[in-house]
Amino acid sequence: MKEMSIETKCIQAGYVPGNGEPRQIPIIQSTTFKYDTSEDMGKLFDLEASGYFYTRLQNPTNDYVAAKIAALEGGTAAMLTSSGQAANFYTIFNLASCGDHVVAVSTIYGGTFNLFSVTMKRMGIDFTFVSPYCTDEELEAAFRPNTKAVFGETIANPALIVLDIERFAGAAHAHGVPLIIDNTFPTPFLCNPFKFGADIVTHSTTKYMDGHGAGVGGCIVDSGKFDWTKYPDKFPGLCTPDESYHGVTYTERFGLEGAFITKATAQLMRDFGSIQSPQNAFLLNLGLESLHVRMERHCENALKIAKFLSTNENVTWVKYSGLEGDKDYQLAQKYLPKGSCGVVSFGVKGGRKAAEAFMKKLKLASIETHVADARTCCLHPASATHRQMNDEELIAAGVSADLVRLSVGLENADDLIADLAQALAK
Repeated sequence: MKEMSIETKCIQAGYVPGNGEPRQIPIIQSTTFKYDTSEDMGKLFDLEASGYFYTRLQNPTNDYVAAKIAALEGGTAAMLTSSGQAANFYTIFNLASCGDHVVAVSTIYGGTFNLFSVTMKRMGIDFTFVSPYCTDEELEAAFRPNTKAVFGETIANPALIVLDIERFAGAAHAHGVPLIIDNTFPTPFLCNPFKFGADIVTHSTTKYMDGHGAGVGGCIVDSGKFDWTKYPDKFPGLCTPDESYHGVTYTERFGLEGAFITKATAQLMRDFGSIQSPQNAFLLNLGLESLHVRMERHCENALKIAKFLSTNENVTWVKYSGLEGDKDYQLAQKYLPKGSCGVVSFGVKGGRKAAEAFMKKLKLASIETHVADARTCCLHPASATHRQMNDEELIAAGVSADLVRLSVGLENADDLIADLAQALAK
């Protein structure tokens, strides 16, 4: 049988029940697992056998769902985390430590920007932020001898700028480091970053993957293609013995396909414990089963609304890469040919106060910090998710004071347009 399409993978991948076993992924709601002998458990602690001994590290429910996401992205291994923030932290910290450096795109989500520029900086990891539209010379100048990775988002949240993945992947690989892409907004249904040279993908599964605002979670997927062994001095954590795990060398024991995720599990999940609960993983899988259907509707509704907003006299600008004439339209045709997600950013005439007043008049769309689920919601990022940034950082992130981020849900598009029209008129 040929490889399954992504629509079929959304439903079938990750878990195949045996004869008489549950058809739906079971919730293994247990902290621990029983073994007959200490020797059996010892093999697990030595990473010589596969299995489970404590849910803080791994859980069967989580692994089934992670395997589905890996299949959707075309990766070789994946792990669930407690949130998208945890996924991004683990991904960077799995490669970089005190004294190291990472190149990141300046338009990344405000929470991730703060994680990198403040919290991880206190851990001794330095970040250089570059514009997604930077010149090749500016991008080249951002690298240092101690650079360990490049990080960006497929579609920036909330600036909605589409990253030229191939260009950033080429720069990363020229310096012997992986490209990490947060693929939360497109999901693998709309974009597969691995096909364009990305090496590791992260997700906030809280968003479109869950689809209902029911459970917080994150995921890391490894393409299995980056050859860590070519740069053993740059990535000693993967290429030299780990004395905290009986001297195992991850690339030797698990190969390129499994080294990164195994190290993240054996070291970081062991020590930090940011595991996704089995109950949330179960809910996430329910969302994944309809991902392909929902994303088509999200994109259809968002494009209709972007077109409406672009002609409204009380809107000064609209950012949606699926809209003809958008600065990133051609990049979207390359990377997002099936659609450009369900989020639209726009500016309300009159600036910050007008934007805040507009949102108060909405009846269907609610004001939430959340984004990307079945219900339409909106946010004024400069007052919420990005309020920790100064004016200079806001500009670099592509977040103006008048920006409203509208997450278009699955309601009838005409009803949503009517709601926006009356709020803008008032």
